[in-house]
Amino acid sequence: MTAAANSVLPHRPADRPLVMGVVNVTPDSFSDGGRYFDAAAAITHGRELVAQGADIIDIGGESTRPGAQRPTVQEELARVIPVVEGLAEAGAWISVDTMRAEVAESAVAAGARIINDVSGGLADPQMAVVAARTGAGFVVMHWRGHSHDMQSRAIYDDVTADVCRELADQVGAALDAGVSREQIVIDPGLGFAKTADQNWVLLQHLSAFQQMQLPVLVGASRKSFLARMGSPDGGPVPAEQRDFATAAVSVVLAQAQVWAIRVHDVRSTFAACDVVTHLREARG
Repeated sequence: MTAAANSVLPHRPADRPLVMGVVNVTPDSFSDGGRYFDAAAAITHGRELVAQGADIIDIGGESTRPGAQRPTVQEELARVIPVVEGLAEAGAWISVDTMRAEVAESAVAAGARIINDVSGGLADPQMAVVAARTGAGFVVMHWRGHSHDMQSRAIYDDVTADVCRELADQVGAALDAGVSREQIVIDPGLGFAKTADQNWVLLQHLSAFQQMQLPVLVGASRKSFLARMGSPDGGPVPAEQRDFATAAVSVVLAQAQVWAIRVHDVRSTFAACDVVTHLREARG
């Protein structure tokens, strides 16, 4: 029996969204430039995020930045599994960020309790089967293609309606494969086959996703549509300097009462959530 066989999704606190901290075990991540590519460094960083209060640690071994090339299955397994094993007892729920069923199944066996598939089951037809068999939480993100060409697919009649409809189809396919509704989280997929303007529209219409009656996870952290936020000269802000803009988005997400926020910087996210909590309590 796997570690996630009898698990359910972590419960959202009443006063804030869950905070999912990112651990990229990749040499080419857009956000941290391979800083945690070494397994020991990744484990240390994950433990730091747990100490800062992260509810979930999301471990990924494949960069999904636009234009990124995919590692082999063996490379991804070698990157991810030691880190999952090293963090499984750290006190947080472990999520594996992968599009491959083989990696997901191995990660769950190693201690992961959530499968975070940015393709929402479309990249590997066995992914939903693995989610159903293991009972792990299953994040279904809206997706239209791999990193090398996804931005060419950012064409919509109505971005909110189209993303909701396609996401509902992905959820339906997971349910048909035997995944229970209680396992599923949805993610609108900011930055994946979306222009900057389309990302802002989706953030403005989060209620459309919440009407699907499933937990909503949103990952805006350090993404390119935030690159010019706060720039004194209008030029792009480096990814590692976008945490101020990310925290501002986290305020919006906390106000919308999403289920979880996926971020690189945990401390600023908690500060953002605290601001929303205090404002809400002051109105009472």
